[in-house]
Amino acid sequence: MKGKIWILILGLCSLTGGRAAELLLEAESFGQKGGWVVDQQFMDRMGSPYLLAHGLGHPVGDAVASVEFPERGVYHVYVRTYNWTSPWYAGEGPGRFCLSVGGRRLPAELGGCGDCWEWQYAGKVAVRNPRVEVVLHDLTGFDGRCDAVYFSTEMREPPAGAKELAAFRDRLSNRPAEPRDAGEYDFVVVGGGLAGMCAAVSAARLGCRVALLNDRPVLGGNNSSEVRVLLGGRIGVGPYPELGNMVREFASPKGMNAGTPDYYQDERKMDFVKNEPNVTLFLGYRANEVIMEGRRITGIVAQQVESGERMVFRAPVYADCTGDGTVGYLAGADYLMGRESRAQFGELEAPEEQDSMTMGASVQWYSVEDTGKAKFPRFEYGLKFNDESCERVIRGQWTWETGMFRNQVDDFERIRDYGLLAVYSNWSYLKNDLKANDEFRDRRLEWVAYVAGKRESRRLKGDYVITQNDIEGGWREQPDAAVLCTYMIDQHFPDPENTAFFPGEEFLALAKHNFNPMGKYDNAGPGIDINEPFLIPYRCLYSVNIPNLFMAGRDISTSRIALAALRIQATTAMMGEVVGIASALCAKHACTPREVYTTHLEEFKGMLREGVPQKNDEVLRMNIR
Repeated sequence: MKGKIWILILGLCSLTGGRAAELLLEAESFGQKGGWVVDQQFMDRMGSPYLLAHGLGHPVGDAVASVEFPERGVYHVYVRTYNWTSPWYAGEGPGRFCLSVGGRRLPAELGGCGDCWEWQYAGKVAVRNPRVEVVLHDLTGFDGRCDAVYFSTEMREPPAGAKELAAFRDRLSNRPAEPRDAGEYDFVVVGGGLAGMCAAVSAARLGCRVALLNDRPVLGGNNSSEVRVLLGGRIGVGPYPELGNMVREFASPKGMNAGTPDYYQDERKMDFVKNEPNVTLFLGYRANEVIMEGRRITGIVAQQVESGERMVFRAPVYADCTGDGTVGYLAGADYLMGRESRAQFGELEAPEEQDSMTMGASVQWYSVEDTGKAKFPRFEYGLKFNDESCERVIRGQWTWETGMFRNQVDDFERIRDYGLLAVYSNWSYLKNDLKANDEFRDRRLEWVAYVAGKRESRRLKGDYVITQNDIEGGWREQPDAAVLCTYMIDQHFPDPENTAFFPGEEFLALAKHNFNPMGKYDNAGPGIDINEPFLIPYRCLYSVNIPNLFMAGRDISTSRIALAALRIQATTAMMGEVVGIASALCAKHACTPREVYTTHLEEFKGMLREGVPQKNDEVLRMNIR
């Protein structure tokens, strides 16, 4: 038997003149996924993860599910899918696939029409045996996507609206109505990037029982092999030189953006967490609900991405290391997003008027030499290049950046998809239309990220908001100064040359560093020399209005200008380490994160000086910068 599957739905409905049977198969639960990958990045907006045929122009292997039908009969088949190039191209899209049921391929091509997530009719099939195989056949390798397959002996399309669809899934689900109890912990950390990893492990080494939830199958966030951003920022300097030692335990000696997988050493990160006896790791769990008593969080509900299982995690204190501030947002925490006005914090680099602009997200990629085998299908879906506008490069790094003028949470699927569109369209032109293409003729597109590297979205407000004025002060005196940041103010703006070719649809960015003014750009302001590191106060690492919520990573309490400096990955890892130390004090004294500052500050600073116990590992001799 191929691919035993967890089946979300199995139901019978009474109808006039007989009984109608129905079954809903969630695509992410396919037992054999072949070359399809599970994409959970947008499940908060669409209600579910989905399968993605990310084959870089080559059809991926079939996904196979073994399905038990409620009864024999003729079933109408509907597939929830999305023509992902429709925002930019009105014709048939590239993400096409089809479906087989019980060895019979249904006639419809799916995923190439429409302009939103919708149910498309695939045909009807006679089911003669209770257990049959359902197979997804990718036709193009260009990111076709399947959310779910619905079977019904009555011809009726499932609901499309978000609330109605959620009720539809719930009505037919065989999941328990209440989430399963995951147990009590001293500390629950949501988000398995570097900040979350260090928060969990530092607390665990100080005696806390910790649950670490991550919605991807790997750890490391932007520094994982899924996104491939280098590990930057200095550690081991400043008033607390022991902070950052944890980074040495999992960091790779190699460093670059858009490198090969070995540059990111996912296995070291996994071992770093799994070898801690006080940490229980929950991979593939996405937090999507909080339980509140007044302003306090009493539980976090997380859904297993592939099975749909829901579990509730309880602890006295929690840490939001999601990047998007998801836990804080669900709990009603105060937050900032976009650019503050110059007057709000008195920042010279801020624009005169507040706006919603953010730094964008990057879809990185690279090519390799492949003599005689390097064909690439023609890809023309709304983004047209010529010899002047094309990018004659063999690798796309951080500069390939999209979505600066869109909401980095609500519009993130479109932002990611535009990054894919730009990569494929440009590469197609280099391979198929550029006459002087000697550099590209024998190169093959080897890797394109489908998990986009995000720089900025929600920032949860704490008791202190760090701003440009703190950064200019260098070693500015703060009683709770904790995390050293050695990076520059690194703002990103659309590349003016790219804007000239693709106004409003830029996909390239320039960095405006504090010591390197980018030039003319509205509200960019002059460059400011900052010659010293600066310190992030502890009060930036807990919520101003949710009393038992920490945060670490790019979602801490910061202005947008200051974020441009402190978002660097080694710095966020140290934020997590500091939060883990503070959580141990919360456990010791039965206090809140704020009370660590108001009541236990000297003890806290002593623990920062001492640092977290380290593993005996030769990598501790590395000098991470």
